[in-house]
Amino acid sequence: MAGHTQNEITVAAPLDLVWDMTNDLENWPNLFTEYASVEVLSREGMKTTFRLTMHPDENGTVWSWVSEREPDRDSLTVHARRVETGPFAHMNIVWRYEEVPAGTRMVWTQDFAMKPDAPVDDDWMTDNINRNSKVQMALIRDKIEKAAAKSAKKQPAPAVAD
Repeated sequence: MAGHTQNEITVAAPLDLVWDMTNDLENWPNLFTEYASVEVLSREGMKTTFRLTMHPDENGTVWSWVSEREPDRDSLTVHARRVETGPFAHMNIVWRYEEVPAGTRMVWTQDFAMKPDAPVDDDWMTDNINRNSKVQMALIRDKIEKAAAKSAKKQPAPAVAD
């Protein structure tokens, strides 16, 4: 058996802003509350290899791993995978973006399997990812909507023809 999650949220902001903010890896510690740091290890074309480090968990453990992420602006998708898998046998993530009347829909799909000796099983991790994704997506939505509102205030009013 393997784990699979799919979570989505609609952000009341233009697609370009949602895309730019969520694909600015160096800013992820400001966008996600769970990440303490991001270290870009290499860039090859559109693919970025980077180390993510989380804030300490309730036991004081700091989790860190290396992932690859490759955005494709034309298809409005990002494919990512863990290179250092840790307790996962594999972890693949697809982010999809779609313009909708209310703004931008962002969908995260995660396919994974836990290693046999992992401290938790696929079902536990599925529940954990579903819970955490909803929290992080809501925080990201709020931050992007705040940035969109701030940007809208800076725009000059359109000229009115007489």
